[in-house]
Amino acid sequence: MRITSTSCICPVLVCLCFVQRCYGAAHHGSTKLTRNQTKHIEGETEVHHRPKRGWVWNQFFVLEEHMGPDPQYVGKLHSNSDKGDGSVKYILTGEGAGTIFIIDDTTGDIHSTKSLDREQKTHYVLHAQAIDRRTNKPLEPESEFIIKVQDINDNAPKFTDGPYIVTVPEMSEMGTSVLQVTATDADDPTYGNSARIVYSILQGQPYFSVDPKTGVIRTALHNMDREAREHYSVVIQAKDMAGQVGGLSGSTTVNITLTDVNDNPPRFPQKHYQLYVPESAQVGSAVGKIKANDADTGSNADMKYTIINGNGSGVFSITTDKETREGILSLKKPLNYEKKKSYTLNIEGANTHLDFRFSHLGPFKDVTMLKVIVGDVDEPPLFTMPSYVMEVYENAKIGTPVGTVTAHDPDAANSLVRYFIDHNAEEDRYFTIDASTGTIKTAKIFDREETPWYNITVAASEIDNPGLVSHVPVGVRILDVNDNPPELARDYDVVICENTKPGQVIQTITATDKDNSANGARFHFSLDEGLSLNPNFTLRNNEDNTASILTKRRRYSRTTQDIYYLPVLISDGGMPPLSSSSTLTIRVCACERDGRVRTCHAEAFLSSAGLSTGALIAILLCIVILLVFSLAIVVLFITLRRSKKEPLIISEEDVRENVVTYDDEGGGEEDTEAFDITALRNPSAAEELKYRRDVHPEVKPLSRHHPSSSLDSIDVQEFLNQRLAEADLDPSVPPYDSLQTYAYEGHRSEAGSISSLDSATTHSDQDYNYLGDWGPEFKKLAELYGEVEPERTTKL
Repeated sequence: MRITSTSCICPVLVCLCFVQRCYGAAHHGSTKLTRNQTKHIEGETEVHHRPKRGWVWNQFFVLEEHMGPDPQYVGKLHSNSDKGDGSVKYILTGEGAGTIFIIDDTTGDIHSTKSLDREQKTHYVLHAQAIDRRTNKPLEPESEFIIKVQDINDNAPKFTDGPYIVTVPEMSEMGTSVLQVTATDADDPTYGNSARIVYSILQGQPYFSVDPKTGVIRTALHNMDREAREHYSVVIQAKDMAGQVGGLSGSTTVNITLTDVNDNPPRFPQKHYQLYVPESAQVGSAVGKIKANDADTGSNADMKYTIINGNGSGVFSITTDKETREGILSLKKPLNYEKKKSYTLNIEGANTHLDFRFSHLGPFKDVTMLKVIVGDVDEPPLFTMPSYVMEVYENAKIGTPVGTVTAHDPDAANSLVRYFIDHNAEEDRYFTIDASTGTIKTAKIFDREETPWYNITVAASEIDNPGLVSHVPVGVRILDVNDNPPELARDYDVVICENTKPGQVIQTITATDKDNSANGARFHFSLDEGLSLNPNFTLRNNEDNTASILTKRRRYSRTTQDIYYLPVLISDGGMPPLSSSSTLTIRVCACERDGRVRTCHAEAFLSSAGLSTGALIAILLCIVILLVFSLAIVVLFITLRRSKKEPLIISEEDVRENVVTYDDEGGGEEDTEAFDITALRNPSAAEELKYRRDVHPEVKPLSRHHPSSSLDSIDVQEFLNQRLAEADLDPSVPPYDSLQTYAYEGHRSEAGSISSLDSATTHSDQDYNYLGDWGPEFKKLAELYGEVEPERTTKL
């Protein structure tokens, strides 16, 4: 449907007639719909048009806030089909239809039943339709129209952000912008002057002004001084209807505070001050305060105090308290009434933050004179030194002088002084002091090694006034004398291997001395000359406060002697020199070829391992299980070998040679391949050398010669049993049995032996050490023919 203005005729058969009581027909007029409309134009012939049916409408207006007793008339709907007989029925739908807006279904008159508020809703959209009352069929299509709520001036301007708090610097130029206030009016700004606002100032003149259109508040005076008045309350009014009479208004308060600028220099209230300071005042203490007044606040009032001249600038100092802005006068040097009774100081107070815009108001500093009068005070005795350090030798006799302290009365009276030791400290009991002379003496015998330094406090007081006491610290250093002999630095655990070579260093020892380096730093080591020459060990002084213990023999046997004691004499270089004797304990142990200790004795081995009883039982149980398992394998292997009728020893390279069979009668004098059975022929020769053929010996065997008479005194059976027991108890042997066959012909033979087996006790000239370089296949051969022979052990 096409919308047209009031001068157009739409193809709709209903006209909307706008009638408003307050405006009359001039504003609204009336519209009329005719079924066949012919337009006559002067000078033209009559033109007939095709009749068009439709609505002719205008916008309807209704005043807000209608307070009359009757419903407010809005407008009228009319259709060309309406003949006035009541056959046409008008229907109104849409926003507010039936509640706010009602229609007379016969005449088409529309009324508003409620008071409307434009600020809540500005317009309503409705729909109108004409139908046949008898058939309820529409006579015309439905048409849409709008009812607008017309504004009236019913809302006063409001300041939504008020009241306001704002600041402006003092001494600002006239016209300086302070704040812009804005008021809002809920009325329609497009209709009339209901929302046209004008600003004015009700309170705050002549200091401030406001722009009537923009609401900008400005200063209205020059050089507004914060120190004269700081706070202002300004009331601003906003009035609608462009300020005309009858307009509504609203107001707000603007609280304006002048902020400070540095426009006031500091000033001392007086030009001359006087201060009394007793001579007993402590150095560094505050003795007085002074303050310059500044009308400004904050950082603009900050200032710094200085002593610019005067005869007391070296004795006094001044600092500034930032909180109170006071000058604190302190003492730099002690005062003495007897030497100087007064001082004169010139003190300056100056601002630290300057504003050059106001430099013409300066200078921003002020000076005053301060006279300091020194008061006479009865002072305690004064020591000649702030502290004393004295020395005395240790072991000095009781009553030995240590030193003297001296004090005097600084006052003009020059009273006599009495000395005493402050017995608050524990160390003071070791000293005494002469009350008249101040001489300190020892009260006990000192030991520097126990306490090398003592601190005491000596007090002095006037005889005439004992309440005035002064103190001085005294340190006493105890000097050393050579009264402590040197001793070994620690308890050495010296271990020597059985296969140690002569001249080998087995231990390096050091010494310590409780005396200081002047009486004991140089040590000299030697063997005790009072004893016979030691055939086993010797000592070498290294001339660097250490000494080395060296071996003298080629072989040591722990079965013969497992512990040696070596007395060592140590002397220092003090005056007079002191010496002491200490004994080193040297244990003989079995070692590997690379020098690692294998065992010294069973107890040492177990203790060095650090194993508990439960751990040892577990280890032994594992060993037993392995032995049983190994024995089972050996038995099984022998059984299988016997079933095949093969000899047990299948290779001449078997390193253990557990079973050796002899099926010959020997090779006579030229037989050098047989086993060593010298021990059977001469059992006493093997008393010390107990080597085994399956273990590499630790040291090279030494040749021994025994008298032939000892052969007749030893029983072979007893010897064999002894060797068997030793082999069973030896913890260092492998966990397998070895069988050695000894051919014994008996003893007491008158003819004697013609065998060459005894020659095995002598060393061959041949050097077999190169066999050790051939690899693991020749290890056993190297052990048998090398420099070190294996131990002989008989185990069954």
